[in-house]
Amino acid sequence: MEKEKSTEDKILAVAKDIFISKGFEGCTTREIAKQSGINIALINYYFCSKKQLFKQVFRSVMQEFGASMTEVFKMDLSLEGKFRIFIEKEFEFLASHPDIPRFLISELAREDKFEFDPSKIIETIEETGLFKELKDAQNAGLVRDMSLANLMILIVSNCQYPFVGRPLMMHLNKLTEEEYDKLMFLQKQYVTDMMVDYLFIKKEKK
Repeated sequence: MEKEKSTEDKILAVAKDIFISKGFEGCTTREIAKQSGINIALINYYFCSKKQLFKQVFRSVMQEFGASMTEVFKMDLSLEGKFRIFIEKEFEFLASHPDIPRFLISELAREDKFEFDPSKIIETIEETGLFKELKDAQNAGLVRDMSLANLMILIVSNCQYPFVGRPLMMHLNKLTEEEYDKLMFLQKQYVTDMMVDYLFIKKEKK
């Protein structure tokens, strides 16, 4: 059983790297077999098809992507404190996995994309109590009143685009990889300060 699990994990690890780098269409089972050192028949034995293997990889990527969020939202901190740490963790995660946002966007945009139910991710976040906490803060006039969808767009556009748009930004500004990494360190602080100042309403002292 341990050997079977080891083989399955090896296939998944190699497939994940190739799928994230090349997408579903750009990856072949033959390439996965070659890089993992495991024959195609054995890959099909474990996963039946490239599509089934891709589903499992995509699911694991989404779980990994969501885990960093729920970890922060469960902390015993103020909503503003959670938000600051969340942005920091988001930048750290994306710095370590810079290709994941592009991968998710491109694969979800495919016409023949597989069935993907995002409700599981939303349910997991909701279980942390974040949505209720956010709504209570809005009702109390402590947080700007906006829909959850608008808040998500605000977060994604400010946190993920610097990584999705990395090639373009590097080209336009004639930056090296090292220079862009330094830029991202500053960007994290700019985004945190800007979003916190915008979202959290400071009560004037009497």
